[in-house]
Amino acid sequence: MIITQLVTHSGGFHADELLSSVVLTRLYPDAQIYRSRDAEWISPAPGRLIYDVGRAYDPQAGIFDHHQKDAPLRDDGQPYSSFGLIWKHFGADYLRALQVPDADIGAIHASFDAGFVLPVDLMDNGALDPSVAGPLADLTLPSLLETLKPSFDDPDPQADDTAFAAALGVARAFVEASIRRKAAKRRAEAQVLEAITQAGESRVLELPQGMPFRAAIEAAGASHLLFVVHPRGADWTLTTIRTGDDTFDNRADLPAAWAGLTDAALEAASGVSGAKFCHNGRFIAVAESRDAILRMADLAVAEALSSA
Repeated sequence: MIITQLVTHSGGFHADELLSSVVLTRLYPDAQIYRSRDAEWISPAPGRLIYDVGRAYDPQAGIFDHHQKDAPLRDDGQPYSSFGLIWKHFGADYLRALQVPDADIGAIHASFDAGFVLPVDLMDNGALDPSVAGPLADLTLPSLLETLKPSFDDPDPQADDTAFAAALGVARAFVEASIRRKAAKRRAEAQVLEAITQAGESRVLELPQGMPFRAAIEAAGASHLLFVVHPRGADWTLTTIRTGDDTFDNRADLPAAWAGLTDAALEAASGVSGAKFCHNGRFIAVAESRDAILRMADLAVAEALSSA
């Protein structure tokens, strides 16, 4: 069926129908968005998708609301908003439209649902209090999107529709940036796993460029790895491996004698010609060549093992 009409409610908007519109306008770029509560518009019709309005959930009829009695729930009993329903039915096609490889669609669909869609669903249904974000509560994406609404006393009768259209572009940027990042992480994982195989029992992992690596290292069970090296422009970097997402603790730190040093001072402290910089936090160092950075990595490994 050719979709020509995307219908959601008029008036003030929320994150769920705005984010639903991001997905649907990508899939149906020639369709027109209509914002209305008139019965004629929110009733199923050929070529029409209705979401966040209509008091029914009937995918076959093209209607995806969650405000009615006996509203749809996830398998675990948590509530859907219109965004969750649209993602459930259209998310995979959306990922294909963004040229996500077929092999990655299932994993990215599930990851985005759990980390991005579900929180929006819960907040929209009052099942998650924004206050759980503490002082950052006003900086959550649903809260930020709602700041784009017009003021209550804006005299323009089209103010809500104009604001919705402008907010759609902002919402799209966040959704598609998140998807791109997840797709890139999957690509990086494949490269990191290949590099781990090539590294064998070495304590140092060499990558062809900077990329996310910790999750793949953990997934591979490569607990022997202590440091990562890779080129960065004309230089090479040596980085530590954090022990978790929510900590700055590392499997091993760079030598204390290098902390905060640059150029000649770092060369003298390390004994490596071409050493250029070591962060005072001892989590990254830079050298002018691959040979120099590998020499620094060897020294860092030796000190880490000797102090273990």
